[in-house]
Amino acid sequence: MFPNLDKLPVYDNTGVNERVQRFCTRSIKKSSKTAGLKLALSMIDLTTLEGKDTKGKVQQLCYKAMHPHDSLKNIPTVAAICVYPSYVGVAKKALQGSNIQVASVATAFPSGQSALDVKLSDTKFAVDQGADEIDMVISRGEFLAGNYQFVFDEIAAVKEVCGKAHLKVILETGELDTLENVRKASEIAMYAGADFIKTSTGKIQPAATMPVTYVMLDAIKDFYLKTGKMIGMKPAGGISTSKIALQYLVMLNEVLGEKWMNNNYFRFGASSLANDVLMQLVKAETGVYQSINYFSKD
Repeated sequence: MFPNLDKLPVYDNTGVNERVQRFCTRSIKKSSKTAGLKLALSMIDLTTLEGKDTKGKVQQLCYKAMHPHDSLKNIPTVAAICVYPSYVGVAKKALQGSNIQVASVATAFPSGQSALDVKLSDTKFAVDQGADEIDMVISRGEFLAGNYQFVFDEIAAVKEVCGKAHLKVILETGELDTLENVRKASEIAMYAGADFIKTSTGKIQPAATMPVTYVMLDAIKDFYLKTGKMIGMKPAGGISTSKIALQYLVMLNEVLGEKWMNNNYFRFGASSLANDVLMQLVKAETGVYQSINYFSKD
């Protein structure tokens, strides 16, 4: 069902920024901080999406996903590994026996500039290779031209090809210009069948921001109240420190509540975040920071 885009909330940038700042000033107790850091780690999609990716690099990333820091006890693994379709099979084999999902970008990532049959073929290949999740990009050019039905139909077609794989729809919010456009794109994606909505590809700036994520969480809340269906959220790109991740979790809890506070409904697309979270967990356990040289760069 195509959404009604005529009666959506209007967002005041100043008001949204002020609301977001309140999330950033919440006081967090030490025990809650440690629990929050472990939760953030469990929500990370470790990602490698470079032209120089190799089988060895993907295997190394999968090892890190399963063994974030062997000297730390009682810490979770990450949620997923995200790779190009050609490395899905490598990741599936390397992650065998774990609960870590394999996500794959598709649909002419990151530009989305290809014909629908190419996008569907790209998606089908990733699913056939064993992808548990598909991260697709919307056609931002069509969206900005006002061709909303085109964007809706494209998402719905990709969702159908996904089969049992979950679909994460990337809005590339840095190219959508306004918070109203972010809300419209969120509505279109959710009504077209998205299981998650995601801010960014990580390939352009700005990527994830708290104001944009707030608007998307607000859209998810309204969609849930109307339909009873829970949609996941994935801010991606630019979230590199534990402090920022905890602020996102505060916002998630206050906007959507406890039911969304798990990796079934919230992810961080931020590979560099993992090392900072691990450093903070080492500090909490030992009282001292471990050198960054003890952590792999990938």
